[in-house]
Amino acid sequence: MSDSGKVAVIIPAAGRGTRMGGHRKQFRVLGGKSVLVQTLLVFERHASVDYIIVATPRDAVDPLGVELRRVGINKLLDVVEGGDSRQETVHRALAQVPEDVDVVLIHDAVRPFVRMSSVSDVIKQTRASGAASLALAITDTVRKIKSTEGQVVFGKTVPREKLVRVQTPQGFRTDWIREAHERARTEGWSATDDVDLVQRLDHVVVPVAGSMMNIKITTPEDWNSAIRYWPEWEAVLQMEEREQIVGQETR
Repeated sequence: MSDSGKVAVIIPAAGRGTRMGGHRKQFRVLGGKSVLVQTLLVFERHASVDYIIVATPRDAVDPLGVELRRVGINKLLDVVEGGDSRQETVHRALAQVPEDVDVVLIHDAVRPFVRMSSVSDVIKQTRASGAASLALAITDTVRKIKSTEGQVVFGKTVPREKLVRVQTPQGFRTDWIREAHERARTEGWSATDDVDLVQRLDHVVVPVAGSMMNIKITTPEDWNSAIRYWPEWEAVLQMEEREQIVGQETR
């Protein structure tokens, strides 16, 4: 794959966030802006990203498009209506990816703490191998649990050396991810992420080193962590944005 094609980012933001409770988590305010906007700003500022496509609940499609452009998401190509599942939501967004795109990134709307350098690494590895995803090695001891006489107890320890915690963004050749979603629809596949779908086509997906900070805001505990992280994160963003500018000037 050449470096001349463009990069599109799909942000599935149609989830209800039932584990968090209350207002949809992607629209909660963090650092003065919604979590969704903070996530999008990472890709808006990234030099290698050309298009952003957001999928959201039906009642938010039009007002969200207006709001995102108002706050400076200039790479926004479209806001589309999401589906009943994450998989269906991504499928709908894929229909809006332009033909000049050869790399599609898919990133959780509620992962605002992804580094620009990590995005670059995923793009680079996707161009080299066809598919890649951020992943974080597991350092804790991992055990199975089982039920014995009605009580849940520990079972065997699971070797952690070959286990990772998968993060986003996940990157794919455009033709691979399109085919994966079409096959999923015709053959009734269901998966929790797009890596699984692409692997079912017998493609290799390469792990790229992730970060402990790249949390997915899912629970109230995650939300509290995000609030604590934010002051430090703003400094990281400013540093990486300066590095982006310097990198472009020296090309």
